Formats: sequence, structure tokens, C-alpha cells
Amino acid sequence: MLDRSSKIYVAGHKGMVGAAIWRALERKGYTNLIGKSSKDLDLRDQPAVRAFYKEYHPEVVIDAAARVGGILANNNYPYQFLMENMLIQNNLIDGALHHDCRKFIFLGSSCIYPKLASQPLKEEYLLTGPLEPTNEWYALAKISGVKACEAIRKQYGKDFVSLMPTNLYGPYDNFDLETSHVLPAMMRKFHEARENGHAPVTLWGSGTPKREFLHVDDMADAVVFAMENRFEDNLYNVGTGQDLTIRELAELIQKVTGHQGDIIWDSGKPDGTPRKLMDVSKMTEAGWKAKTGLEEGVRDTYRWFVGNISQIKEVKF
Repeated sequence: MLDRSSKIYVAGHKGMVGAAIWRALERKGYTNLIGKSSKDLDLRDQPAVRAFYKEYHPEVVIDAAARVGGILANNNYPYQFLMENMLIQNNLIDGALHHDCRKFIFLGSSCIYPKLASQPLKEEYLLTGPLEPTNEWYALAKISGVKACEAIRKQYGKDFVSLMPTNLYGPYDNFDLETSHVLPAMMRKFHEARENGHAPVTLWGSGTPKREFLHVDDMADAVVFAMENRFEDNLYNVGTGQDLTIRELAELIQKVTGHQGDIIWDSGKPDGTPRKLMDVSKMTEAGWKAKTGLEEGVRDTYRWFVGNISQIKEVKF
């Protein structure tokens, strides 16, 4: 069993997910947290990562570090999304194995599942069909991480667990219009349109695809739950088990931001996967459920966005 002084390394602790995990661990009284910025430790550099493990010997490693982005970024930078993510996770996973870490939690994404898999998405659907082309590079990297953790679990009996969240959002998200995901991109567009006299907002696609969204604080809570408990399997979906259309999401964000102009749907742009709803029954059976409703979470995120608009994080390649 872990105690509150156990040494825990949160890789990517400055990102949206990593920062939320760090806050959740602090709230629960964990006092021996390790965080390294990308300037202090380049996770793509294997010798540097090995030196880190040798110096710090963390008992638990939570891998929340990744190159992430939306459809446009995935499409424009396929090599970075594939190679950088594999370098980051391979170095962390291999280092944790060879320095005898007690627990490793690997964070992935629902995009690991086939584009046309039956809904809701079950863990057993992994590698049963073609991926969504607009984000296959990121998905392939994350699949390799899942399988690496599974192989270690099988071969060495180590407690390596993979958690696959649905679409995440919340404070410290990336709101750059070229590289962000759909919810923060919409939030910024509607906010700026309202500030510009309620100008029309143009959104990609038809608005008909359905998506599921999980507040990042709920994801962090799931990670801490997984850290504190021994799971029987290697792969678990994390989500709310509820989805809505992109059009419905746009209308919700429009309401929260107070935008009163028109919404224009550019059907010439790609929709992506028709639907991505997670089957979260395994996590429910393990004893964890999401707590934050979507409107509550969107309002929380928008308050943070407005309060931090002068320093909104923008990721550039």
C-alpha cells in the first residue's frame, strides 16, 4: 500500500491533465510529488530519462505527458504526433520497469479504438478495425503504449495500468484555434465573437457527430483512484458514459458564453469519427464514477478562461 509520503512522479505536470492530477494528489495529502518541466527534462531523450530515474527512484509514475492537439494539428503534423509520443512514453515505461517502480499509470485516449467500432466503445474493441484517419498517428502511438504496459504486466507481473479517457476539457486547456480540441476551440470562438458584437461563428463539419466529454478534475480523480487500488485488468475506459451532438455542444457553449449571433456550419470540413461514446462499466465495477455534469463543467472552464485570458496557453509546433 502507498502512504502519503510515497514518491510520485507526475510526467507532464504542467499540462492540463498533469496539473489536475497534481492538484488532486495534493488534496488527498500526498506530500512527496515530483514534477519536471520540459526544460528541465526532455522526455524524448532516453539518456536524460534514465538519469532521472536513477537519481529520483519514484515509487509511482503517472504518464500525463504527450504531444496533443485537434484534427487540424494531427493532420498537419503526423510525424510529430507519432514519433514524439512514442519517444516520450517508451522512455518513461522502460525506465519505470528497469528501476522497479511499484506502479505505472499510462494515459491514452478514446481515439485508440476503430473508427466504426460498435457503440459504446468497449476495451475489447482495441485493434479490431481501421482507425480514424484524422488522428491515426496519435492513436497508433498510444496503442503502442497500451500494449507495452500490457506486455510488462504479462511478462513481469508489474502493476502497470492504462486509462483511456474520453474527450477532456477544463482549466489550463489549450485554447489555440489551430491546435486545440473541439470544446476549447468553440469556447474561444464564441467568446471572441461575442466581444466582436455577436459576430457569426463558423464551425467545422455538419454538427451531427456525437462526442462525450469529461472534466479534467474527474479524470484526475480517476487517476488517483487507480493509483490507490489494484486493478484486475490492464486497460480501462474513463468517461461519463453520456454523449451529445457537436451541434448540441455548440449551443451549450453559446449559452454559457452569452453569444447571441448565428452559428454557421462548414460542411466542407471533416466531421471525424461519427460517434465516440465510452463503455465505462469496467471503471464503474471497480468503484469509480464521474461526478461533474457537462454544463457545470463548461461553466467552470469558461470562468477560468475569462479569468486567465491574458495568459491563455497556446501550443505551437
